[in-house]
Amino acid sequence: MHLAPDTVALDLPPLNSTIALPYRLTPGKATGTFLAELAARRIVGSRCLSCQRVEVPAQDVCSCGHAELQFVAVSTTGILQSFTRLSDKTLGLIRLDGCDCDLLHRLHGDHDWAVGQRLQACWSDSPQAQALDLLGFEPAGQGASTGAAPASFTPSREPLDSMATELKLNYQHAAGPYYGRLFDEMRTSGRIMGIRCSHCQSTLLPPRELCDVCYERTGTWADVADTGVLLAFSIIHLKFVGQRRDPPYVYAEILLDGASTKIIHMLDAVDVEAARARLKPGMRVKAVWKAERKGSLDDISHFELIVPL
Repeated sequence: MHLAPDTVALDLPPLNSTIALPYRLTPGKATGTFLAELAARRIVGSRCLSCQRVEVPAQDVCSCGHAELQFVAVSTTGILQSFTRLSDKTLGLIRLDGCDCDLLHRLHGDHDWAVGQRLQACWSDSPQAQALDLLGFEPAGQGASTGAAPASFTPSREPLDSMATELKLNYQHAAGPYYGRLFDEMRTSGRIMGIRCSHCQSTLLPPRELCDVCYERTGTWADVADTGVLLAFSIIHLKFVGQRRDPPYVYAEILLDGASTKIIHMLDAVDVEAARARLKPGMRVKAVWKAERKGSLDDISHFELIVPL
């Protein structure tokens, strides 16, 4: 028996982690055309064939609701409508000549910006078919054109059909007294701890505050063995984001000796081709621990059969 969590001082550092999801974004025909043409130093807008409104960047549907549009090449000069200074950049709303809406973009360089100021586009020397091929806008020079109307548009290249991007979330997760004790024991002692329900006496793994069988508070800690029984398994053949190994491999539900609830982990040292026919629920397995442990379920590298196939 061991102390219940609420009798142990809680002084556990948070888990610093990152959720990262790489994916490809499909911009659509209008945005794909706009981004592709920036590499040619052209700004593409759209004209609605119903209300004649010209919008930039190019849109697939007009703000009036009509979807019959044509692409147009709009001016690279315009008037600064408003701006705001941030810690590392200045953003402005620019009304390009001949357009009926404002374009939000960076104001390039350190200048005395003023509403009503004439601006001109400044471009990247290394275009990559992205928004910052248009670096931003700067004060228009003496020879800059003024008042150019949107012109007919002939594409110079194929629209951008997809673009690589990533969704990333950095966060701190407090493990709390239950997962914190489990992970600390795994890291320091190579020991797996469950927690016993005060009512039905089930030993829950991972440990938690309330029993998910009878909903009573859990009470005391209990040691759980690193051996157990195979309950079920899946053979993974498909690749997906977040995988820690290349398929094929076996993912298993395991009931450890002394526990009342299952965990899910890798089953290794198994011939995947033979697993479908010869691997059966009820087979005995044991944990294989990593030499360097950091305090997580990944401190167990994998499970393997006690009696090989």
